[in-house]
Amino acid sequence: MSKRAVLTAISLVSVGIIFGAVLVSSFSGSSLSFADSHASFNTDAPFTPSADAASLNQTFRDVADIVTPQVVYIEVRTKAPSVANPHNFPWPFRQQNPEEPELQMGSGSGIILTEDGYILTNRHVIDKAIPDGITVTLYDNREFEARVIGEDENTDIAVIKIDASGLDAAALGNSEDVHVGEWVLAVGNPLGFTSTVTAGIVSAFSRNLGIMRGQMGRGIENFIQTDAMINQGNSGGALVNLRGQVIGINTAIAGSGQGNYMGFAVPINLAKVVSKVLIKDGKFIRGYIGVNITDIDAKTAEALGMDVYKGVLVTNLVEDGAAKSAGILEGDAITAVDGKAVESANQLQARVGMKHPGDNVKLKIWREGAYITKSVVLKPHDEEEAEETPKSITDKDPAPVSTPRSFGSSGFTVEPLSAMQREQFDR
Repeated sequence: MSKRAVLTAISLVSVGIIFGAVLVSSFSGSSLSFADSHASFNTDAPFTPSADAASLNQTFRDVADIVTPQVVYIEVRTKAPSVANPHNFPWPFRQQNPEEPELQMGSGSGIILTEDGYILTNRHVIDKAIPDGITVTLYDNREFEARVIGEDENTDIAVIKIDASGLDAAALGNSEDVHVGEWVLAVGNPLGFTSTVTAGIVSAFSRNLGIMRGQMGRGIENFIQTDAMINQGNSGGALVNLRGQVIGINTAIAGSGQGNYMGFAVPINLAKVVSKVLIKDGKFIRGYIGVNITDIDAKTAEALGMDVYKGVLVTNLVEDGAAKSAGILEGDAITAVDGKAVESANQLQARVGMKHPGDNVKLKIWREGAYITKSVVLKPHDEEEAEETPKSITDKDPAPVSTPRSFGSSGFTVEPLSAMQREQFDR
């Protein structure tokens, strides 16, 4: 081979090595081969938002920064349902040893109530936990074992406690001051994605989904409805206003099963009353009026000669109950409790559901063309057999909290958040 041919071959090999090195570096590192080229990208914002829009955006950021550390991740260990062994396969060929039930993991959210570790959540998040089976993870990733302080089946509220100090406690607002159309943020741990924030508005109030039966069918439902995205794992998380105040406890979702869900939250005013008593006494004993009631529609209001088409109609009285003792009559229309308007049966439930036996409530009643006021001293439920529940709900067979409920031909189903198929899957 001539000297020229040898030099040419060496040159080609060198070029190949150099070119190969360029290709490798462009795919194997973060510095791409064109990083030092003259290519440039347009980074100018095509639009400058108005001052109002920029202010709203900053408010979202500020509220998220404040509230996110106040919401915790709750992991719950429960016993999995036993698995049948029809062929009597020896261990380890069968799926599990029936003498040693397999544990399954669920998760939810909670809100820090106090600096010393009291945490508010939903009862359905923690109610099936095994002993020492609740773990709380804070925003800074510290983990604590939690114990149950108290739970209230009728409202799906529970309080748990961790041994900690100096925690960032949430600010609790007033759910009576919230209006439809108001911006809200939902903060929680949906589907295990911790510290998730979504935004929406308050869509409606006083929603009754028929999913909480509670003790003796006395479940109290008066949900705030929101279109802020809520998924399984958000249960027990915070629904907050743009002042950073908690106005609801995210509890349930309803949807068509195709990803379009509406969220529902227990009003914070109800949760505040219940949680204070749970911290003090470990349980909530509430008083009852002792009536069966139903919502008043337009035809009923016209028949009664009412000037408004809102309120609840007394359809039945408990013998020797609080209402009968106070002179309430069948056919009375209750329109207010303690000066606050009552527009539906579940709203009356919620207002009375914050009271105890022996408490006195003042009922505004429409009777025979005029308004009157009756004072009722509430009694415990073991003295009464009826409950302040819509007639259309009372007449149905009780359904457990975890059972989805269908809205007739609409195709909608409702279930507690993080409890769908909770015996087979994580909450």
